[in-house]
Amino acid sequence: MRWTVYLSGEIHTDWREKIISGAEQAKLPIDFTSAVTDHDASDAAGDVLGEEVDNFWRDNKSAKVNAIRTKTLIEKSDVVIVRFGDKYKQWNAAFDAGQCAALGKPYITLHDEDIVHPLKEVDGSAMAWAKTPEQVVELLKYVTSQ
Repeated sequence: MRWTVYLSGEIHTDWREKIISGAEQAKLPIDFTSAVTDHDASDAAGDVLGEEVDNFWRDNKSAKVNAIRTKTLIEKSDVVIVRFGDKYKQWNAAFDAGQCAALGKPYITLHDEDIVHPLKEVDGSAMAWAKTPEQVVELLKYVTSQ
């Protein structure tokens, strides 16, 4: 079986590349998908629908355009990795985890120990909590083994 893994969450570190590289090195049968990770491009996703003078409406349109991709890819995934970093609040990642929980889609959270408390509900529905991308690769090795 070939797996599809959606990578959700913060875009400011190389955690995605570490997981993808680790999976490739282990020759895991995984295709990875993700949200648009270019922050400016993501913010401008709705601009094609017309210019907005109010940032609320620009963000609203772009969020909906981005949601087309996110919702579709999460629904098509076998498992989702949800990364929470320490620099920014990733409300979008929490929303993605909530979607996974509502859909019965298994997900793994990836974050440092110092934010366990604010993520207790998110972690409570996760199938696993990892602290490093390397731990995620080890989990993926196990779940994709035959």
